[in-house]
Amino acid sequence: MVYGPLLRRVSIKSAVAALVAFFCGLYLQAQTTKPTVNPSPADYAAAAEATNVKHHARPANTEAAKTTKIMGLSNAHDASAAQAVAAPDSGGPRYPGDLQYHGGPVAVSMKNHLIFLHPNGGCTIAGCWGNPGGFLRDLFNGDFIHVVDQYTGSTANDRYTVAEEATNINYTPPSKPFTDADMLAIVHAVVASREGDDDGFATGYGNEYHVFLPPGQDECFDSTFTVCYSPVQPSTFFFCAYHGSMDFQDIGHVLYSVEPFQNVDGCSSRPGTPNGQLADSTNNVLSHETFETITDPDGTAWWNSLDNGLFGQEIGDECSFIIFFRNPNPPPPVLVFFDPSDVTLNGKPYAAQPEYNNAAHACTTMP
Repeated sequence: MVYGPLLRRVSIKSAVAALVAFFCGLYLQAQTTKPTVNPSPADYAAAAEATNVKHHARPANTEAAKTTKIMGLSNAHDASAAQAVAAPDSGGPRYPGDLQYHGGPVAVSMKNHLIFLHPNGGCTIAGCWGNPGGFLRDLFNGDFIHVVDQYTGSTANDRYTVAEEATNINYTPPSKPFTDADMLAIVHAVVASREGDDDGFATGYGNEYHVFLPPGQDECFDSTFTVCYSPVQPSTFFFCAYHGSMDFQDIGHVLYSVEPFQNVDGCSSRPGTPNGQLADSTNNVLSHETFETITDPDGTAWWNSLDNGLFGQEIGDECSFIIFFRNPNPPPPVLVFFDPSDVTLNGKPYAAQPEYNNAAHACTTMP
């Protein structure tokens, strides 16, 4: 009997706390609501009228990709830029992997916007991609990102961020693969729908839009469907992902990347990574495309223009290592995986490939 009033007082306090937590939860949920956008005919028209469309792809570990050099998967670099660069002096050292600057803009600071495609409304972010937003936030709060300082001319912290809201695209899978024109329409729809919001969706070199495709969704550069991400069509399976840029007539210059599902033969990272193959395969290619966008958003900034076998390669291409595993259930007799480095970002373990560091003349995960 002595404890009755006390229990009632505790219960009242608990109820008040629960109500506070409930309304705080609603507030936090409102701040992280993921809007849904569906491209309209106007967005496809804007995509068709886009100019200066550039793309630079990461080759897949496939037989088809072996038949083409990196320049065959890029329209961003000028073949006339090949240089025969002499040594600094007679007998001086040469560093064939060093990137050259070609005068174009870089992304000194950049907000990253995530766009997830959900077939028929399905595909959870965790189940299909892992946690790419969390990975980018940790990448931008670690030392690894400062490899780009030497190329951007800034050493400031917190200049690369992730937009608080992601965007969902619910769609019915088409009978044919998507093309880059579809990606441009999706990006245009997202930018146009959010332009001017406090969330910061905008255009220019301070923003990049990453389009994540679900498992089973193929995508090609154009409607010839000959150069594609197409795991079930080996003859056209050339790339794993790409970054690019374009000029829309109404909203201006936009940077973007296309991130197909990476946990497939030809694109996945090796087994045994800290967050599992699905998540770290996503993280590895997302890191690759993000670093390349920062240092060479339009194909006019930092890339290797030496005529030495590395022509056209960007900061990530030169450090995209692979590893071979004997297949216990052939064919094929050997499996090929990307071989990223184990890195700690913002105190958390990940697997992400190193990037080329001109200052160290090597592939590193530290500035």
